[in-house]
Amino acid sequence: MNAPLAGKAPNILLAAIALFLVVVMPSLNAVGVVSDFMLNTWGKYLCYAILAVGVDLLWGYTGLLSLGQALFFSLGGYMMGMHLMLMIGKLGAYKSDLPDFMVFLGLKVLPDFWQPFHSFPFAALMVVVIPGLLAGLFGYLAFRSRIKGVYFSILTQALTYGAALMFFRNEMMMGGNNGFTDFRSVLGTDLRNPESKRLLYIASAVTLMLVFIGCKWLTNSRFGLIQRAIRDSENRVLFSGYSAANFKLFVFVISAVIAGIGGALYVPQVGIINPSEMMTEKSLEAVVWVAVGGRGTLIGPILGAIGVNYLKSWATTEYPDFWLIILGATFVLVVLFLPKGIVGVPRQIHAAIERRKALKKDRADDLAEITPSPEAE
Repeated sequence: MNAPLAGKAPNILLAAIALFLVVVMPSLNAVGVVSDFMLNTWGKYLCYAILAVGVDLLWGYTGLLSLGQALFFSLGGYMMGMHLMLMIGKLGAYKSDLPDFMVFLGLKVLPDFWQPFHSFPFAALMVVVIPGLLAGLFGYLAFRSRIKGVYFSILTQALTYGAALMFFRNEMMMGGNNGFTDFRSVLGTDLRNPESKRLLYIASAVTLMLVFIGCKWLTNSRFGLIQRAIRDSENRVLFSGYSAANFKLFVFVISAVIAGIGGALYVPQVGIINPSEMMTEKSLEAVVWVAVGGRGTLIGPILGAIGVNYLKSWATTEYPDFWLIILGATFVLVVLFLPKGIVGVPRQIHAAIERRKALKKDRADDLAEITPSPEAE
């Protein structure tokens, strides 16, 4: 493969993926080839892919392994879910303007902090602001204290677990253990219509492509060079005069915002959000997606998120008792034999072929040296 073609290969792959996700899948659904259920399932995969790209930006390019990205994903989902719950109105089980869980808890008036969520623009703004603010506050305290490595991972895990315990409490007025569900409409459209599901899927696919392009631009800029320098040797970055804490804080906030956007698109398609989405195992699954797809590539996490979740959908149906074993075995095999993930397979094959050619050439040269020529005989 010549150099120009090799340089164009990733762009061709990205264009093919974008065409398939944004155009082909909705078109096949419109003509009835792809079912509404399948399209909705793929929409969920794309939301997970958005989360995976944010994890890769943080872990693959900056070297920060966060086990709390599911928290930001869920917060974005909760912000959108609050608006969707208020749009149910009197169509709920209790025929009240209040969400059903509030009527069940005996509330007579909507809490003040719920009032602004009647507005869709306000809810959309909070999808970005709330995860960003929490990540900014936590990251500021963590990075200014020089916390890194496994200690940073443990702290993010503790943050996620603490937030989940809070949201499980009914006093939070966020649905408690059951969370939010029974969504009916958004922006005046019925979420149960096939057209609405198709539009939500397209919105997820377009958002994923925009997030990918934005992260690609960021990682290819001078900022991206500093990112990778922090990942490889933070002390050298500090000695060069850069404030590594500020760079890490910025990436952490951006990653949280990306996760929040993915969660906001996830909720209307899945139809439910509850504190179980915040638990640490969800963040660990996102790490597995990135590792399987290819850490530090951006395109790899997309393939990993879609591939692993498709495998999960199949395995939980065919072999429900062995799903976790299949997931663990997949992760172990990738770590041992595919250190660069799915995206790195062609490069590994090419390197193996080149090594084999070089070995054959060396053997031929050695054989030529030890074989006497006719003149010598």
